[in-house]
Amino acid sequence: MIVLMKKSEVLLIAVLVIAALTWYFVPKKPKVYSPDKNICVTVDDSTLTVKYKKKVVQTVRLGECNWSETSHIVETVEENYRMLSGKRRECSYVYRAMTRTESDGRNLLVRVSNDGVAFRFNGGEENVSFVIPDGTKRWLQRQKTDYEGFYQESTSAVRGKFNYPALIEYGGGLFGLITESGISHGNSCSYLTCDGDNYTVTYTDSDEGLAHPWRVIIMGDLADIVESTLVTDVAGNGTVTDTSWIQPGVSSWIYWAYNHSSKDFQKVKEYVDLAHDMGWPYTLIDWEWDEMANGGNIEDALAYAREKGVKANLWYNSGTSWIGPGAPGPQDRLRTKEAREQEMTRLEQMGVTGIKVDFFLPDGHEMVDYYLDILEDAARHHLLVDFHGCTIPRGWSRTWPNLMSMESVYGAEWYNNNRRMTNAAASHNATLPFTRNVIGPMDYTPCTFTDSQNPHITTDCHELALPILFESGLQHMADRPEAYLSLPEPVRELLSGLPSAWDDTRLLAGYPGQFAVIARRSGDTWYIAGINGTADELEVEPDYSRIGGSVVLKTLITDNGGEPGKGFNIGQDISAGKLTLPARGGFVATVTQ
Repeated sequence: MIVLMKKSEVLLIAVLVIAALTWYFVPKKPKVYSPDKNICVTVDDSTLTVKYKKKVVQTVRLGECNWSETSHIVETVEENYRMLSGKRRECSYVYRAMTRTESDGRNLLVRVSNDGVAFRFNGGEENVSFVIPDGTKRWLQRQKTDYEGFYQESTSAVRGKFNYPALIEYGGGLFGLITESGISHGNSCSYLTCDGDNYTVTYTDSDEGLAHPWRVIIMGDLADIVESTLVTDVAGNGTVTDTSWIQPGVSSWIYWAYNHSSKDFQKVKEYVDLAHDMGWPYTLIDWEWDEMANGGNIEDALAYAREKGVKANLWYNSGTSWIGPGAPGPQDRLRTKEAREQEMTRLEQMGVTGIKVDFFLPDGHEMVDYYLDILEDAARHHLLVDFHGCTIPRGWSRTWPNLMSMESVYGAEWYNNNRRMTNAAASHNATLPFTRNVIGPMDYTPCTFTDSQNPHITTDCHELALPILFESGLQHMADRPEAYLSLPEPVRELLSGLPSAWDDTRLLAGYPGQFAVIARRSGDTWYIAGINGTADELEVEPDYSRIGGSVVLKTLITDNGGEPGKGFNIGQDISAGKLTLPARGGFVATVTQ
């Protein structure tokens, strides 16, 4: 039987067939998923699109791209590595990757892990902008050479220049943290320039590296952000094979209480004694030690430290100080290869264990080369490194494990300079675990119970919590000797045995600027620290299930009152539960597994 069809029906079938064939033969957008399938990245035309559970959360504009038809999807890759300091000793980077190639040979490599996205261009120019729509909550720091500023909360774009990292709240409990990593010789570091919804990657100066830096978006809930090691994951291993001499630890530090006393031999001895009495392995002898007098010089100070069994680290001006003539010394002992070799050889012979290098200029490619040259030469001479007045961490502590810490934070040192820190500290401290300290070690110089030149209004437990809440391979305890030595025995004992390198890190509760509760494990002991960043009493309920089942707090230290200087309430063997923190207050607890 012959079935006759109307002309309109024939046309409809033809249209449907053509549409189906077109859909079948048109190349699909290349995409790559995270191993857990939650994050999907597509690269099409000039846009990289990030979806989280099928919802677009981050758009990245890539500039003009002329992709070829080839894209290569890599099966799941797992890289395991060990850190000597940081959030976690044993790290695992599991990701899937995609490569897109342009007709001129420029490549875009994309890696997607369960905690975020990293991508980089190899060769050619780079024109990358992150789109943050108006109304999206973000925490950003205005650009400063030394990165010593506050992370201001906002829901609207403001034209200008901003430092990394940039924290974004996408909504529904999902966050993203934008930064960069994988900075090598010849690379220039970058910052973000805001123009409307676009935050454009802007190099400090020309980028001369073989490949551009990794653009990193850490993604997930706040626990995913805080616990991520993505910045070091993409940085790559270094060449230091013998690391037995690299030992993180707590240090006494003279500058906060007595700005110029590293040139006073008698005062330096007090801080050596403090480290000895508290059981801390290190003391830092800060600027102007080359002018030391009042009964001894630097050689005498080092000899005294050896007698006490305390290791000494020394401060250096990088030789590029923006302070100009009259800047503190010693200066120009590290600026050239020849000078570094001479000075570091002398330090190694004298038994100095590390250097703090301060006052760096903006981080263009010449400064990047200088940072990396210092790390390489210091490693050869078995010297730990702490950078100050410097750039932010960009994964170097994996490549050069002798890098213990970097300042690049508005820390306790600012109590010396103006009154701004007094009222800002609590909220600022509750923001740093979700921003600056996510990306690497942070030399905040915490835990001060007395006052510097300007007063503090955070409570005693707020201060006690900071050296646990903030991660740093060298943790510089900033207060006067009598402040620590007069502490109640359980508190003093806690600080005496405090680790500065951790086996694991877990966020138990928190929100930027409001409060933070973090648990860090060393061996079989969890150290838990929480702070209230607000001016009101706050009830917090940490998620203790993240560190075990029925949790019993072996020690719980809370505030004895709501003002600084009121001391501590100390309890033992307490069932974990809700805690009420006074305004700008805190708590510390330990749990033994």
